[in-house]
Amino acid sequence: MSNHDPAVFAAAARAVGFLGFGTYPRSGFMHIDLGPARNWGEPFPTRATAFVQEKPLAREVLAESRSLKAGGAAGIATVGAAGIEVAQEVLAETQSAILPLVPCLDTLRWVFIAVALIGIAVTIHARIDDWKQGLR
Repeated sequence: MSNHDPAVFAAAARAVGFLGFGTYPRSGFMHIDLGPARNWGEPFPTRATAFVQEKPLAREVLAESRSLKAGGAAGIATVGAAGIEVAQEVLAETQSAILPLVPCLDTLRWVFIAVALIGIAVTIHARIDDWKQGLR
């Protein structure tokens, strides 16, 4: 019970139907059961400060991670730039019909490269910021 408020914990247990409550403050333990309504043991001492909210595990918030999102953007942009390179090679073979599009593709490739570099920069920034905040 060192990281929980015993009164809140017991109230939540009562709310879902538990009736038996045994408290063992020296061991930091609370026994709850569905037996007859009863209480035993010494009460936990009242604490002067509120409990700090528990942080979810890193793997539970990975989908919300800024570094994962930025890394994904960088990866997609890298694939896009590579796709433009392949498209340019294919289109170069059919130059006569599509020659006016080739300069646009070169510009588009550089846009993808810029997005990839920005994604990498955001990933690095997010990692450093998380480290400074003690999240990693």
